[in-house]
Amino acid sequence: MNKAFFYLSFILMSTLSPLLALGVDKATIHTEKIILGSGCFWGAEKGYESLAGVTSAVSGYADGDGVSPIYTEITKLKNKFNMKNHAEVVEVTYNKNIISVRDLLMHYFESHDPTQVNRQGNDIGTQYRSIILYTNNEQKLAVEETVSAYQKLLSDAGYGKVATQIKPIKAFYKAETYHQDYIKKNPNGYCPDHSTGIKFSRTDKPTIFDNSKLSKGKHIVVIDAKGYCPYCEKFKSQVIKNYSGDIPLVFRFADQLSELEIDSPTWATPTILFLQDGKEFFGHQGYMTSKDFYRALGYFKLGDSDAYKVAFEEGTDPRYCEQYELFKNTPDGIFVDKISGSPLFDTKDRFNSASGWLSFTQPITGSVYTKSDNRFGMQRTEIRSVVSDIHLGHVFSDGPNGLNRYCINATVLEFKKRADTSLNKKINDEIKIE
Repeated sequence: MNKAFFYLSFILMSTLSPLLALGVDKATIHTEKIILGSGCFWGAEKGYESLAGVTSAVSGYADGDGVSPIYTEITKLKNKFNMKNHAEVVEVTYNKNIISVRDLLMHYFESHDPTQVNRQGNDIGTQYRSIILYTNNEQKLAVEETVSAYQKLLSDAGYGKVATQIKPIKAFYKAETYHQDYIKKNPNGYCPDHSTGIKFSRTDKPTIFDNSKLSKGKHIVVIDAKGYCPYCEKFKSQVIKNYSGDIPLVFRFADQLSELEIDSPTWATPTILFLQDGKEFFGHQGYMTSKDFYRALGYFKLGDSDAYKVAFEEGTDPRYCEQYELFKNTPDGIFVDKISGSPLFDTKDRFNSASGWLSFTQPITGSVYTKSDNRFGMQRTEIRSVVSDIHLGHVFSDGPNGLNRYCINATVLEFKKRADTSLNKKINDEIKIE
């Protein structure tokens, strides 16, 4: 992780709303748990951890009654054929945006022999029974459909009936520490393969999403949900609906991030990622208010510059600054918000006030709002952008012909020739799932 990431994180954590400083908030969580037993949990745990979309795999015990959920108890001779003994299982937590429960179950059935009863190969006893403990009805339906499909494949190959027990989960007990990641810690440890060799037919090949356009320059990626996500819809309608800035913003699903270097977890939507040359510069899980989003975007674009301080810390450009000299005599066109790209002022309303700051008689209708500014012992009226809420300057009543004078900081503006701009408020063409 580079220094810029930590510095940006520090700035955001200390200056934005508490939302950014807390854990995941106002987000749709796309992780679920399912408990799978297929014999010895050591190798099974390793197998699940290798699957894209599995966020954790924890070895443990479940489905017992009257037997202490500890290894020394379930392995006692008296419990070897005890039907109330616990089974060795793995609690699998997975991101539904990346791997479906059906894909997970296909791996499960292919990795052991579900026709064997209370054993897997030479591992004999009720602790080794094939069992699935589901957490919701959607999982239950997927289990039943997958069992039915695999049973046909097994029967065609001469195998018997699937003996896998299917139940709702009641309790899961995490196994002792030495059992966790056992194969990782002991690469040559016991890990037999008891699979039947019967494979599901996978007609859908994994799609490698082309993100080459995101490998150069700055981009904003919003991780969206494949299903309904109220916070995603709120973010679209209340935050980025009017975004038309020059940093492209695109939507992606969690399984469409190939070739990108992402550090943030992808199981919550929306997740907003700021990328520099295909690498995550900063990420936030969950809904961001408009004010928080544009402040984060402002720092991402401007860094710790004078323009950032003017926009977000109510600073002021020096008189006759370099940007003023560039903007005072531009061709016909529109001045836009440097962060959001929203139109603010028209050159038709620009005049030379000899003040050293850009001056306009009026803003574009609906583009700014005013608020009282009594700092520094003065009574002034501040001008702020409606879309990004950045500080633009102040308005005074001493304009030409009795009109107002909007005194605006040039460093928070960008200029667009009239032929290159549209005043229609719309989402940037880049804001889409490509």
